[in-house]
Amino acid sequence: MAEDLGVDLATVQGWESGRRPLANIKAGALLDLRRRLPALGADQTVVGLLDAAMDADRIIGAALEPVRPELHPLAGWVHTRDTAHLIDWAVNGTTPPTLASRPAPARRGPVATAPLLAAPDRGAFIAHLRSTAEAAPRMGGILLHRQALYLASYDRSAEATSWAVHALHDRRGVLATRGWSPHWAEARSTATALARLGDPQPLLDFIERSMVDDDGETANLNYWAYWLGAFTQPQADDAFMRDRTRADWDPVTLLRRGLAQGLHQAPGYVDLYVHSIWALLTAHPWLPQAAPALAAELDERGARLLDGDLVSQRSRRELSAVHYVLRQHDT
Repeated sequence: MAEDLGVDLATVQGWESGRRPLANIKAGALLDLRRRLPALGADQTVVGLLDAAMDADRIIGAALEPVRPELHPLAGWVHTRDTAHLIDWAVNGTTPPTLASRPAPARRGPVATAPLLAAPDRGAFIAHLRSTAEAAPRMGGILLHRQALYLASYDRSAEATSWAVHALHDRRGVLATRGWSPHWAEARSTATALARLGDPQPLLDFIERSMVDDDGETANLNYWAYWLGAFTQPQADDAFMRDRTRADWDPVTLLRRGLAQGLHQAPGYVDLYVHSIWALLTAHPWLPQAAPALAAELDERGARLLDGDLVSQRSRRELSAVHYVLRQHDT
């Protein structure tokens, strides 16, 4: 591999061990590496995660070697689902969904099953997220607070869950606003984090109150498109969510990359997925014609949900509307 890439053996060993982080190499060398790896047979999906992986490293590194709040990577950039999943991999050993179906490569000797942080580093990372989340509101760091608090909720220990629930409930006031507000994204993150920790009611309230106007619906779909990778331009803050003129993401890609799969992969958020699919089909009723196989799969998943008791009454009405739209195009 070193010969194929035109580097010495110690360089490759340094990349693998972390002694020489990829983020520290020259920009031109990194660009060349990203081009060469697929040509050598590397999995392009894995290569595509390099940016998210380096962002995850930067966020973890900012905790282990603290930086000024205004320079924190969570303060000047909206992170994506891929980055959050890679951080979860390092904290909890949970394989990201994009990698879960891929076979583990054969190695010689004992090999770690995940890039888990050492226990002291993991503790320092979580402690940093907590202190950052607590301090950020006093400094006006809305984005820093929102993202630090959301990532802190990935700690699954009983003590951490208690802290996260308390901290999140302290911010429940942002859930009371109807429609769009400057705290819309914080309210969404708060509600989804509480749902992941076992309290679904704030998320149901958020759907009922904060998506009652066009701005709220637009913000939800724009955020999904960014979070799921339907458009990839980095965003410095949450203002992009309210932009009704955005034309840089494809509705079919958004449906395919996550919304349809979320109906069975994310049971804690199923009501949010149902509402978002309903809103997407309402805004783009041509979607079933553009992706008939995906529409048929979505219709089947929706029917299974209607046969069960996992969704709210509102979601049942929206699923029925989705089912009607899909069947209209099927006939």
